[in-house]
Amino acid sequence: MANVQEVANSASPPTGSSSGSGGRSLRREVGLIGLLWASVGSIIGSGWLYGAKNAVVAAGPAAVISWGIGAVAIVLLAFVHAELGGMFPVAGGTARYPHYVFGGLAGMSFGWFSWLQAATVAPIEVEAMIGYAGHWEFAKGFLNDNGTLTVSGFIVAVLLMGVFVAVNFLGVRVLAHTNSTATWLKIFVPLFTIFVLAATHFHGSNFTSHGFAPFGPKGVLAAISTSGIIFALLGFEQAIQLAGESKNPKRDIPRAVLGSVAIGTLIYTLLQVVFIGALPVSSFAKGWANLDFAGISGPFAGLATVVGLGWLAVVLYFDAIVSPGGTGLIYTTSTSRISYGLSKNGYAPQLFERVNGRGVPWFGLAVSFFTGVICFLPFPSWQELVGFITSASVLMYAGAPLAFGALRRRLPARERSYRLPLGGVISPLSFVVASLIIYWTGWHTLARLGIAILIGYLLLGSYAAYAIRKGLPNAPQLNWRAAQWLPVYLIGLGLISWQGGFGDGAGNLPMWWDMALVALFSVAVYFWAIRVALPAELIEQNIEEVEVVDEGGH
Repeated sequence: MANVQEVANSASPPTGSSSGSGGRSLRREVGLIGLLWASVGSIIGSGWLYGAKNAVVAAGPAAVISWGIGAVAIVLLAFVHAELGGMFPVAGGTARYPHYVFGGLAGMSFGWFSWLQAATVAPIEVEAMIGYAGHWEFAKGFLNDNGTLTVSGFIVAVLLMGVFVAVNFLGVRVLAHTNSTATWLKIFVPLFTIFVLAATHFHGSNFTSHGFAPFGPKGVLAAISTSGIIFALLGFEQAIQLAGESKNPKRDIPRAVLGSVAIGTLIYTLLQVVFIGALPVSSFAKGWANLDFAGISGPFAGLATVVGLGWLAVVLYFDAIVSPGGTGLIYTTSTSRISYGLSKNGYAPQLFERVNGRGVPWFGLAVSFFTGVICFLPFPSWQELVGFITSASVLMYAGAPLAFGALRRRLPARERSYRLPLGGVISPLSFVVASLIIYWTGWHTLARLGIAILIGYLLLGSYAAYAIRKGLPNAPQLNWRAAQWLPVYLIGLGLISWQGGFGDGAGNLPMWWDMALVALFSVAVYFWAIRVALPAELIEQNIEEVEVVDEGGH
């Protein structure tokens, strides 16, 4: 494997003009390592700092099973994305696949889900940095007792968001350098922590002394969405979002996607195991739901201090800046690329396509900064943000299996640099799994997500209507017939969640029967969507239009 210098030395001439603020083309300068590290750097973020503690509180030692289920779900989705990413190496890919296959209305919807997910990750990482920084005296005033930001904490959070945007303004080459260096550290520190805790403080009896699964199956499943497990494993799609800047996307995108998931899954599962094994018995003497020890607000660093590894705690407090910082940096990049893709598809003003002399979509970056600042207001605590982003992101991912299934049926002979074995089985299964994860998030979170979806329809729908009325060149075709399944899916899943037993639901649907209902409903929607997808010639037309504008045309 090449070293990090590959990113800087692998530049190739841009595919289109990008000089000046009027350019609309991205530069293909990123190699395999840059793509892989973009995804790994997004996966290994604040999730490793908090995920293990939150999961064990929700599920007990059975949290290990929660990580396993979460990993399987992400792997299924990653397989689907690997084929799609190799087929369509375009910027903001996850926001554009549904557009190809189901037309404007579906493309606008999943594009909004994608943007919403990406735009709220950087604030989450800032919250994580500030939370761990509370260990130092100068930062104790940044958070209130309930975990919300104080005035000084809000100012610091805004400054950190500004740093993310500033680095992105320097261009993809500087970004790749910065992220690659940070990612080496982000991988080394968790692995080193795993080794030290396993070698010095590991008690196998911790897994059974107070019950392996004290909260039963419901705790195991709820932990997947609400404790940060899915959030922690998300990020593999960053290689896809940067596909428009990849040197050899058809070869490198599938490798980066699948490789990043493998690395992230291994690290997170081992972290959960050593965290449980290293805990002092006194910390969970009152039950796993009441887990407590000195410094628990910074779980791994606090644990290291409690067991007498103060020097390791110093390393972890330093990494608590590097890991979330690197993830926030790359998601700021992703936000601007998704808005770039939305504009290409006609759902947002063409101002989002403007790039500066370094090939950076500058207006999209500015909007991502202000969005991040706003997120500190309604969602000031890390845990609330995680619950919200998990449902938004999995809803975004749910569009890929549908596009995958329709493309296999409509364009079976189209070139695929990576062809997923058993795709006809894995694709609907991954859609079912995505729907279940959304359901497990709970009604409390999904109700908020519904409001955010309505806001998105208001913003993007208004612009699309304006573009159509004015006859603008990139005005989208909404293709209502091809997206007829979408409102049924969104409303139906919301109704099941409302009547279910997760996250303040009414509890009228018994455990297991509720999940069977979600699965059956999802399978029905999957095959319905594939059946009404656009015909092959319109899909090819959509693809051709996107390829033309991505090469600098209009």
